[in-house]
Amino acid sequence: MQPRNMSMSGVVDLAAVKAAQDAKTKAEQVRAETARQGGAGAVSPADLVIDVDEAGFEREVLQRSAEVPVVIDFWAEWCQPCKQLSPVLERLAVEYGGRFLLAKIDVDANQMLMQQFGVQGIPAVFAVVAGQALPLFQGAVEEQQIRQTLDQLVQVAEERFGLTGLTVDPDAQPGDVPQQAAPVGPYDALLEAAVQALDAGDLGGAVQAYQNVLSDDPANTEAKLGLAQAELLQRVQGMDPQQVRKEGAEKPADVAAQIAAADLDLVGGHVEDAFGRLIETVQRTVGDERDTVRRRLLELFEVVGPEDPRVIGARRALARALF
Repeated sequence: MQPRNMSMSGVVDLAAVKAAQDAKTKAEQVRAETARQGGAGAVSPADLVIDVDEAGFEREVLQRSAEVPVVIDFWAEWCQPCKQLSPVLERLAVEYGGRFLLAKIDVDANQMLMQQFGVQGIPAVFAVVAGQALPLFQGAVEEQQIRQTLDQLVQVAEERFGLTGLTVDPDAQPGDVPQQAAPVGPYDALLEAAVQALDAGDLGGAVQAYQNVLSDDPANTEAKLGLAQAELLQRVQGMDPQQVRKEGAEKPADVAAQIAAADLDLVGGHVEDAFGRLIETVQRTVGDERDTVRRRLLELFEVVGPEDPRVIGARRALARALF
């Protein structure tokens, strides 16, 4: 990981992002449904602020940034501005209710991390989203500016990467291991109907069955995965593989051609080829075309599964391409 040099460009980049309202709405539905289920995977408010050292950085920051934006506060005991800024960040971490995780790094004890991030002075605040480091601000800035920056960070994390953050349970004890909640409703019959429709080649029926589950339970993991797979199969049905691959090779700037080829790659088991193709297309495009490619890539992430190492790596590559 090579973080950018400290500047205000990170804030400018975040502010330039146009809201994708449907993605944000979906993220809010997932958060609300998780809370309705009784706080599946909930953490205590105290767990929203953590001390991180070099040994735990990979696990506590890089890996966790695939599920929640991680804000890093570089500080030291002797730093007077740090004593003004750190309590504000800690309070906001709790106030934002799991939308970001605050990682505090003592620069005196973690010189290597300070050098890797190119920190020239403290306090210095970064964010890590999907493995990619973004400079936020340096010095003890006003709380209003901090809030604006955090709002932009949360918005980008939800809209571009589908990161809905952590569920907070005020009654949970610090360090509790999150427990999986019981299913919300009796969806076995609907899910079985979707599988049977897939087996019978009725892709439209499978899509509808999965959508029926998600309309009542937006956070249902099995239905989300099944819907993504059924929609992918529906898209490639009737494709001429030879023609699709030919157009994909001959038209690198054609968004539709690259998306179709990526779908075909994934169905054929060429997962990394599919991801790489779309990430390269993101790098070559701007505006609505770029957003179209990004959305398809996020859909393919759902097909493979968020815990797959190839998805985690591709999320980091996508973050580099976008930022």
